[in-house]
Amino acid sequence: MYIGWINIFVHFGFYMGKNEVAGDDGSSVVQYGIEDRPPLGEAIPLGIQHVLAMFLGNVAPPLILAGAVGSVTGQTTFLVQMALIVAGVGTIIQAFPIGPVGARLPIVMGTSFAFLGPLIGIGNQFGIAAVFGAALVAAPVEIGMAFSLDRFRSYFPPLVTGIVVMLIGLTLIPTGMNYAAGASAGPSVESYGSLLNLGLAGLVLIVTVALNQFFNGFVRVISVFVGIAVGYVAALAVGVVDFSAVASAGWFTVPVPLKYGLAFEPSAILTVAFLYIITGVETIGDISGTVSAVGRDADEKEFRGGLMADGVMSIFGAIFNAMPNTSFSQNVGLVNFTGVASRYVAGIGGVALLALGFVPKVGAVVSAMPDAVLGGGALILFAMIFSSGARIINQNVTLNQRNSTILALSMALGLGVAFRPEVLQQFPTEIQTLFGSALVTGGIAALVLNIILPGGSVGVGETEYSPGLRPDDDDALDAVADD
Repeated sequence: MYIGWINIFVHFGFYMGKNEVAGDDGSSVVQYGIEDRPPLGEAIPLGIQHVLAMFLGNVAPPLILAGAVGSVTGQTTFLVQMALIVAGVGTIIQAFPIGPVGARLPIVMGTSFAFLGPLIGIGNQFGIAAVFGAALVAAPVEIGMAFSLDRFRSYFPPLVTGIVVMLIGLTLIPTGMNYAAGASAGPSVESYGSLLNLGLAGLVLIVTVALNQFFNGFVRVISVFVGIAVGYVAALAVGVVDFSAVASAGWFTVPVPLKYGLAFEPSAILTVAFLYIITGVETIGDISGTVSAVGRDADEKEFRGGLMADGVMSIFGAIFNAMPNTSFSQNVGLVNFTGVASRYVAGIGGVALLALGFVPKVGAVVSAMPDAVLGGGALILFAMIFSSGARIINQNVTLNQRNSTILALSMALGLGVAFRPEVLQQFPTEIQTLFGSALVTGGIAALVLNIILPGGSVGVGETEYSPGLRPDDDDALDAVADD
């Protein structure tokens, strides 16, 4: 079962209508297997292709976080650099493990959108130090998942994960709309909603949708990237791009650990810990999808190594001022589409990301992008996250009375606290922070209702286990499946 849903380029084109590279009988028809080493002349462009497929998804979260949290306004170049460096190191470790950390697979790592909304709230309430403190302290939760795979998976079936994914998309859409209107700070800015800003955002949206719907292959995969590039060029043409920061940026820099310090707020840590569980489920799906390209199921060592890499790299990222990292699903689609499953190719992509991160001018060019240009692409991405969650439920869940009740009530509670946070104003600040997140309130509601409402039997059902994650009693489950 494919569960990679946060990084949704794959759902916005790559997995829809793609040419299968694994035979119907599960046989492998890949061009290069996991341990194969393509000639360098092929491996380098294939590695860069991985970077293009994930670049926007990796740099957009720090761009948006920096724009939304006042304490780091003006720090976008540095945050983009750190996102690239941490993604590069994480990708290399997934391809070439260090001890038990890493899946030894072509898994590309990057900044996850799943954390963006809650981290903006945490940053505005407690400061940016609390963002990285929560990411650091909560990351061992995902490492713990590596040693209790069945237990975690049984409590997060598609019904629960689908609800959380839909809430992620819905709660990010207002942020995307603010950017599309040209001002991440919101409607108080004078140029908010100007015809120029809406025109740039509309151009990005139109180009992206056109490439996605009327083209196939790699062009479809990078449709959002190309749309953003076209919007950037248009913004240059009308003179709304300020390159002064690019001119003053250096050509090389050394990462500064703990530049913003660390702060530890219990409610922030609990919020981020819950999200680590959700992204851990995503990583399990991405690992399954990657190895399916070579006609087999992932083994327990690969699952454990991949989850440990997620957790360890998120700790590393927090120390080096980057948001939590996870596997990128669009690159899973790239492996399946091209038939290039070589971990050496992914490693080259990781080296490219690392190199870009050490060049401040790259971060400065990205940071100079007008809000409206980024907003046009972000709005599509956020809306498609919601669509991806709906697809998870549509494909894996029977919406009977029980499941429909869980879906409706969880969405109502999650969106309710997002639209009317004042409902929690009589509670302590820690409770407001924790349950003021639609993802936490809605996700916990779905989790609890799925456990207590009759007719669900947590952990039972063919859609609730990825290959390699079944409980020890395989014979009993197989017997149920045969019935």
